[in-house]
Amino acid sequence: MLGIAAAVLFFIAFLINAAEIGTNDVFSSTNVTLLGLMALALHVAGVGAGRVSRRR
Repeated sequence: MLGIAAAVLFFIAFLINAAEIGTNDVFSSTNVTLLGLMALALHVAGVGAGRVSRRR
Protein backbone atom coordinates (compact mmCIF):
# COMPACT_ATOMS: atom_id res chain seq x y z
CA MET A 1 0.00 0.00 0.00
CA LEU A 2 2.83 2.40 0.80
CA GLY A 3 4.41 1.59 -2.55
CA ILE A 4 1.29 2.82 -4.32
CA ALA A 5 1.26 5.96 -2.18
CA ALA A 6 4.91 6.57 -3.10
CA ALA A 7 4.11 6.21 -6.80
CA VAL A 8 1.26 8.70 -6.51
CA LEU A 9 3.48 11.19 -4.66
CA PHE A 10 6.20 10.85 -7.30
CA PHE A 11 3.62 11.47 -10.03
CA ILE A 12 2.33 14.59 -8.27
CA ALA A 13 5.91 15.85 -7.85
CA PHE A 14 6.51 15.23 -11.55
CA LEU A 15 3.40 17.18 -12.51
CA ILE A 16 4.37 20.10 -10.28
CA ASN A 17 7.84 20.16 -11.80
CA ALA A 18 6.82 19.60 -15.43
CA ALA A 19 4.01 22.15 -15.44
CA GLU A 20 6.10 24.64 -13.44
CA ILE A 21 3.17 25.21 -11.12
CA GLY A 22 3.85 27.89 -8.56
CA THR A 23 3.11 26.38 -5.17
CA ASN A 24 4.00 27.48 -1.70
CA ASP A 25 7.10 26.12 0.02
CA VAL A 26 5.23 23.26 1.71
CA PHE A 27 4.04 21.59 -1.51
CA SER A 28 7.10 22.18 -3.65
CA SER A 29 8.30 19.46 -6.00
CA THR A 30 11.24 18.63 -3.74
CA ASN A 31 9.12 18.21 -0.62
CA VAL A 32 6.61 15.95 -2.39
CA THR A 33 9.50 13.87 -3.75
CA LEU A 34 10.91 13.51 -0.25
CA LEU A 35 7.52 12.36 1.02
CA GLY A 36 7.45 9.79 -1.77
CA LEU A 37 10.91 8.56 -0.81
CA MET A 38 9.83 8.25 2.81
CA ALA A 39 6.78 6.20 1.83
CA LEU A 40 8.95 4.02 -0.43
CA ALA A 41 11.47 3.45 2.36
CA LEU A 42 8.70 2.43 4.75
CA HIS A 43 7.32 0.06 2.11
CA VAL A 44 10.71 -1.59 1.58
CA ALA A 45 11.18 -1.87 5.36
CA GLY A 46 7.94 -3.83 5.60
CA VAL A 47 5.85 -1.29 7.48
CA GLY A 48 2.16 -1.68 6.71
CA ALA A 49 2.56 -5.13 5.17
CA GLY A 50 -0.11 -6.61 7.41
CA ARG A 51 0.07 -9.58 9.69
CA VAL A 52 2.08 -12.61 8.82
CA SER A 53 0.77 -15.78 10.38
CA ARG A 54 3.38 -18.25 11.56
CA ARG A 55 2.59 -21.87 12.16
CA ARG A 56 4.24 -23.83 14.91
